[in-house]
Amino acid sequence: MQPEWCSSLFKPGRNCWRMAHADRVAFLIDADAYFHALREAIIRAERSVFIVGWDIDSRLRLLREGEDDGFPGPLAQFLDTVVRRRKELRIYILTWDFAMIYAAEREWLPIYRLDWETHRRIYFYMDGAHPPGASHHQKLAVIDDRLAFVGGLDLTKRRWDTPEHAPDEAARIDPDDAHYSPFHDVQMMVSGEAAAALGELARQRWWRATGYAPRVGAPLPAHPPWPPWVAADVEDIAVAIARTEPQYENQPAIQEVKQLYLDAIAIAEKTIYLENQYLTAHAVGEALAARLREPGGPEVVVVSTLHTTGWLSRITMDVLRARLLRRLRQADRYGRFRAYYPYIPGLDDEDALKLHSKVMVIDERIARVGSANLNNRSMGLDTECDLALDACGDAAQSAAVARFRNRLLAEHLGVAGEAFAQRLARHGSLIGAIESLMNDGRSLRELSDKQPEEAETAPVLDTALLDPEWPISADVVVAHLLPADEARPLRQRMAALALTLAALAGLAVAWRWTPLGDWLNPAYVIASIGRIGEVLGPVAAVGGFALASIAAVPLTFLVLVAIVAFGPLAGFAYSLAGATLGAAASYGLGHAMGRDVVRRLAGRRINRLSRRLASRGILAVTVLRLLPIAPFAIVNMIAGASHIRLRDFLVGTALGLTPGILALTVFVDRIVAALRDPGPGTVLILALAVVLIGSGAWWLRRWLRRPGDE
Repeated sequence: MQPEWCSSLFKPGRNCWRMAHADRVAFLIDADAYFHALREAIIRAERSVFIVGWDIDSRLRLLREGEDDGFPGPLAQFLDTVVRRRKELRIYILTWDFAMIYAAEREWLPIYRLDWETHRRIYFYMDGAHPPGASHHQKLAVIDDRLAFVGGLDLTKRRWDTPEHAPDEAARIDPDDAHYSPFHDVQMMVSGEAAAALGELARQRWWRATGYAPRVGAPLPAHPPWPPWVAADVEDIAVAIARTEPQYENQPAIQEVKQLYLDAIAIAEKTIYLENQYLTAHAVGEALAARLREPGGPEVVVVSTLHTTGWLSRITMDVLRARLLRRLRQADRYGRFRAYYPYIPGLDDEDALKLHSKVMVIDERIARVGSANLNNRSMGLDTECDLALDACGDAAQSAAVARFRNRLLAEHLGVAGEAFAQRLARHGSLIGAIESLMNDGRSLRELSDKQPEEAETAPVLDTALLDPEWPISADVVVAHLLPADEARPLRQRMAALALTLAALAGLAVAWRWTPLGDWLNPAYVIASIGRIGEVLGPVAAVGGFALASIAAVPLTFLVLVAIVAFGPLAGFAYSLAGATLGAAASYGLGHAMGRDVVRRLAGRRINRLSRRLASRGILAVTVLRLLPIAPFAIVNMIAGASHIRLRDFLVGTALGLTPGILALTVFVDRIVAALRDPGPGTVLILALAVVLIGSGAWWLRRWLRRPGDE
């Protein structure tokens, strides 16, 4: 029930998901404050930690050089150590299954360090449950449903910095020991019911991405995870949780983030302060322009980054921002609009401070911090989560909101928070206070609406494709990017790719179930492959085995060739190594293709199998290797795109293949011996092997078919 002292601005179902009480709220400005608080909270965790973000880097150090709390520095090792010390603790990490355009900016194979190399109670998953072109952009961490963090900061490289943003800060280096530009962002920390609600949101997201619910025990009655050195900015207040979620499968579109922006702008009386990486959202721009046209409307102050990162972004997002800035200045009939960027002496334009925060403060009443950019994507296409609070006329809470805004502006102007507050009281105008403190040193400077130079010498791409508010179909992308006479060849190439995949599956079927298999008769091939072992070395043999298994050549045939060519001992070793290597490569291919694509190719039977395998772990993968359920390469791809952990998959593959290859080695070796020197003993061994393998497969198939968790 909404407390009586809460504002009617927040309306669950309209501009927020729900309202929840927060015992304490703290505004953590810049990553140094956030990383310290989060690390301490994770150390204090008892049952669960959820980390949900756009990106993560296992090498990130939450502490800088010289700081030591008794735990390892790199994030993956830190989380692993915490889990090992807390026997009931589980950590769930969910990040965006990113587009390849960001590959150069991200850690390669994060699953290796965050899933394979860490404790089994650390669960890592890359979220692909979103429509084409969308991204998972929420950035939140929840500890024991008691403490939660929401804002613009991911646990990834090139985020750490202090409010000083010193140009020569020695600690501002990435995991590759490269120095990077100053970086500014904000996170909100909440405790109480608000944290529990965010825990529910994290679990919902995990279930939708993975298909299974996380196992989380009830919190133990022990010390709260709130870091003792962090002072609360606000206490005993309702917090609104606003989301953006695109329409996807059976999930309807949610645009609470957008509606909360529009509703908050509409009620502003004196000031609207916006601090954001982008400024391209059409609906927000129209709402601001409407307020600027009013004779007695509020002042509007926007602080953004000088320019976005990368050539492509500058000829798209920066161009869109320049256009919106021009529209706002045209609407500013009464001189109440200003747009600035933070300036730090000693840095050229390329190294200027990267402002990444997503903040809105309305009057001295509403404070909002979250993941949502002021672009169209965050209004409807990407998943977002923002927190907002309303002082509701309470003097202490209003003062806290004012202090938060003043701290931000004071940081950008290079002055103390109290100095800015005094100047604001003297001028009675936010713009007046800012401009009275602007100087040639660290300060705010006017943000130009001039089109970026890059856009003058390069064709500006259709920005509607890079900043859409709704999912875009492939046909629309083709129509926008290519002339009509070139669109058909692209579709033909896409069709050719689909046919190639179909041909690969057909080849696997042909090897197994058509007369092509007759060519693989052992008696026929022994003579022609007997000298292979003399030509190929171990490395070539293992590599060739792996490549052939990826190409859907039947595993049985490959083992047969290896045994005949290299003998039983070497053939067994090469077969096991080559099959495991090929399985890993096919697994990676399936993971790269994505769960939805592979599962559509595989059909319902394999889809059900993947869930059952995920629930039964290594033993189930071991069983899979002994049953002729589907071609080897296709099953590997299914595993890579489904719920099976890589560690379980590889261990289960090795365990499952070993007895099968061993049995086949004996079997084939005796066949070769029988062909060369038939005798009763060889026939008896072959018959015994057939009985044992058949009996084991029958029993294992019965076990796999037993009812299990789906």
